[in-house]
Amino acid sequence: MCVESARRLIRVGLMSNTRRPKNPSLGQAQATRRTTQSVVVVVALLCVGAVVALGLVLRGGGADQPGTAGALATSAATGAPTTAAPTTSGGTPSSVASSVPTSLHCQPAPPIPTSPQSFSSPPPPSLAEHAAWVATVATNCGDITLHLDGNAAPQTVSSFIFLSQHGFFDNSPCHRLTTGGIYVLQCGDPTGVGSGGPGYSFGIENAPKSGDYPTGTVAMARSSSPDSNGSQFFLVYQDTKLPTDAGGYSIFGTVSGGLGIVKALAQAGVAGGQPDGAPAQPISILGVTVAKG
Repeated sequence: MCVESARRLIRVGLMSNTRRPKNPSLGQAQATRRTTQSVVVVVALLCVGAVVALGLVLRGGGADQPGTAGALATSAATGAPTTAAPTTSGGTPSSVASSVPTSLHCQPAPPIPTSPQSFSSPPPPSLAEHAAWVATVATNCGDITLHLDGNAAPQTVSSFIFLSQHGFFDNSPCHRLTTGGIYVLQCGDPTGVGSGGPGYSFGIENAPKSGDYPTGTVAMARSSSPDSNGSQFFLVYQDTKLPTDAGGYSIFGTVSGGLGIVKALAQAGVAGGQPDGAPAQPISILGVTVAKG
């Protein structure tokens, strides 16, 4: 549709303002065709970029039905199917083995938990507030270290500590990688389908009004509801701009070690070659340990 619109713009808008000779030479005709093709390509690319950058909303479990497959959205107004779960049979698929960066060394991903845990309510914010924390996220591709800010986002950090202590994240796949428009790796759903959660939800904390999420940011994923934060979180591996009309996304820490792993995963790409989906190289959280920093 975008390409056809570009063609109509060229025919109706651009060409109407261009005085062409009645009998153009071969060189002129070729130049015209090249100009037309270039404009079509540029407009198409802009359309794709707009769809990815503006249409995608980081997904999390629904708030209306805690612990179940809540509604997911790619925008504040429209629903969308869940992202395909990453491969859990172990190892790197042969079709993508040659594209995995040499700096990325991963063990086979473990099977997805068959009975994810569920809790009736989130822990109190007092568990984490007024303190800094360090979380070591052990993955099959190496350790990623997070610096968590319990002062800026006490409820979010308390939840992350609580879930980590109960082994909620153990063997859970990072189910979503985005490589166009927004640049994040999303984790925290033990089911691996993008709609799972801990059984409870809570509201937004410490979301930037600007919508800017710098490289290394750790923030919460959610559905279109501002009260649907649960267990899913994302790591930003390249500066990203996100929508602010629904309140934004809670920032609760920064990546202080292992960001190169996420960048290497992004370099390996998304399964199926799309800009949004399961990582081509499966990565799973083996376990998380948290201590005061």
